[in-house]
Amino acid sequence: MISVPSLKQIKNIARQVHLWLGLATGIIVFIISITGCIYVFEEEIRDFSKDEKLYVSIQEKPFVGLEKIVNSFQKEFPKDKITSIKINQQTPNAAVELSTKKKTYYFNPYNGTLIGNEKQDWLTVVRKLHTELLLGETGSFIQRWAVVIFALMLITGLILWFPQQMRSLKQSLTIKWKGTFKRVNYDLHNVLGFYASFFLIVIVFTGLFFAFKEVKNAAAFVTGTELTEGIKVKSENIITKESLAARYDRIYKTINQKYPSANTATFSIKKDKDVRLRMTYPYKWSRNQNTFFFDAKTGQLLRYKLYKDFNAADIIEASNYEVHTGRFFGLFGKIIAFFASLIAASLPITGFIIWLKKKKKAKKKSPVKTVNKKLNKAIA
Repeated sequence: MISVPSLKQIKNIARQVHLWLGLATGIIVFIISITGCIYVFEEEIRDFSKDEKLYVSIQEKPFVGLEKIVNSFQKEFPKDKITSIKINQQTPNAAVELSTKKKTYYFNPYNGTLIGNEKQDWLTVVRKLHTELLLGETGSFIQRWAVVIFALMLITGLILWFPQQMRSLKQSLTIKWKGTFKRVNYDLHNVLGFYASFFLIVIVFTGLFFAFKEVKNAAAFVTGTELTEGIKVKSENIITKESLAARYDRIYKTINQKYPSANTATFSIKKDKDVRLRMTYPYKWSRNQNTFFFDAKTGQLLRYKLYKDFNAADIIEASNYEVHTGRFFGLFGKIIAFFASLIAASLPITGFIIWLKKKKKAKKKSPVKTVNKKLNKAIA
């Protein structure tokens, strides 16, 4: 007969798992949490610190077109490869952004001239720290599994928080600010961790949604629908004699005419992969985004995915980023996500202090003193 472990035994196991996973991933969890905390207000920070090179004087002229802008870029920087292009259609005087691996270049939307360039801004560095620890694919792999481990730590943390006796519940829900440093630190870890855990579980799950196909499949299973790849397009006449600038210009004009009124149009260009064009439209909850995939060499449309055709699984995918950052619930949601992430960043610190205090306490209990106590008891 299999015996059911007691709450004390479960807690002992959870304590060991919580401790060693925490020590192993504490620094990574801190980096991911603190950068996520900052990036929640990325839009507000960018709006507050608007750079002159991001905007030009408003003119009564149409958009110059991508062909001239890309040609200007290639003429100035022939060795650099474009990785993304962003056009802000909502603000006609906003600079067109062309990015490479190392820099972002800003072009006048009315005449195609270069306004300025800069290395990756600090918010981009924050985002890359959050998603890949500035280590590329290796960092992305470490980050993904660190989040999985953090999910396990949230679960074990809730098990450890649960009081053995209900009369101790109030103590587990409040911070004893008048206590010693050791007690306050313990409460900051235990109590704040408990309150934040409910929000952090959502943040962690939506983060894992980005990282693992299995999580997406699980979400699709719950909704009873499947994530769609979009509608595939049959091969048409391929234009062979066409420059890169002309190709991007043709793609943009064709899609913009067929699906107008987008706020932004963003090209993502990765080596040995399809060119992706995302057209984002005004939305309140889940993101209204049409996505088009083109052959990188020919500019041939391969498939497309329209937000009007989204099923339940597609809507979850489209709204995942907004839920992850709290944007789904407006400013209030962002504030909650900010403080939850801030608390998550504090947990490795307060947890490490708890472990350090216990380790020092254990060292003070010398074997000699223990033997003397036992001898005194025996004599008595």
